[in-house]
Amino acid sequence: MIGRLSGIVAYKSHDHVMIDVRGVGYIVYVSERTRAALPREGEAVTIYTDLLVREDLMQLFGFSTLVEKEWHRLLTGVQGIGAKASLSILGALGADGVSRAIALGDWNSVAKAKGVGPKTAQRVTMELKDKAPSVMSMAEVVGTEREVVIEDERDVEVRATPPKPVQAARSSAQAEALSALQNLGYAPGEAASAVAEALDNDAIASTSALIRSALRLLAPKG
Repeated sequence: MIGRLSGIVAYKSHDHVMIDVRGVGYIVYVSERTRAALPREGEAVTIYTDLLVREDLMQLFGFSTLVEKEWHRLLTGVQGIGAKASLSILGALGADGVSRAIALGDWNSVAKAKGVGPKTAQRVTMELKDKAPSVMSMAEVVGTEREVVIEDERDVEVRATPPKPVQAARSSAQAEALSALQNLGYAPGEAASAVAEALDNDAIASTSALIRSALRLLAPKG
């Protein structure tokens, strides 16, 4: 299994890129969002990958984060969602957007992805709703990005680097709020839905603000 590649962006196409790893070129299929976030041709990159193996086919799919890769794994486990549809959903919503849409049961957002109809979108949100809390909690654990350092054309060194401040803070607050709500006795699914809705209202809320907002949403109505 090829789980990650570190090398040089050799070229970009509309739905895939080639990563040159010590003279070997790997074709990696990516979403539009991931492709846009990649460095320019000739620059260093690290990308997480998932290898699809069939009797007559071998394809690599690439992701900018492990959370995105995990959603791809879960999405392709849903009937009617192949790798192409998964990349379409991730390209339209991003990993965070998929987390929020599925936690909230918002199949309309999923259906906005090219090639995904309403019935398939509803199936996705129904089947994966219970998975959303664990994937959302992953954000803090795998928030560290990787930096590729090219010492010379033969050496590729990968070092851990801090994630972008806003993204790191949001991921940490989301994971900590989920944990706090579950410790208070809320079920993972309802906690994830409340946190997702609270993030929709304030995408840069602190952990404490996120918890307060989620608790208000979870409070009995009437």
